Amino acid sequence: MRPTFTAAMCATFVGLVALAQSATAESKTASQCNADWAANKASIQASGKTKRVFVAECRGVPIAARQPVALDKSQYATEAEAKANCSNDAVVWINSVSMICHPSGSRNYGRTKTGAYMCEQESLAAGFRAPKATRRAAM
Repeated sequence: MRPTFTAAMCATFVGLVALAQSATAESKTASQCNADWAANKASIQASGKTKRVFVAECRGVPIAARQPVALDKSQYATEAEAKANCSNDAVVWINSVSMICHPSGSRNYGRTKTGAYMCEQESLAAGFRAPKATRRAAM
């Protein structure tokens, strides 16, 4: 009984070592994945993948899906929606984390990771403020 158990354990160990080596041989470094992205960017984007997703798949790293942020009733996902509902007011981009509203034409308008479009007067009433550079120019 003892030689059979030892043989089974040795076979299991050898199998695990072989699996571990094949798993490490398949993963690439971030720079290798970035080089693959640069070489095949057009075809990868045509398949609908972003660089972030491609590099994560290339490296074998699981990627968490981003959850869409729930918007308040006076916040809009698109600029067109906001313009349709803010006929008498200017449309601003609000950053929901920093509580800053960015006017149209500013550097961060529509560009921050978290935010939405809003009517300017509603954003001020909700507690959002203008960026510091805009406040200094008004003085």
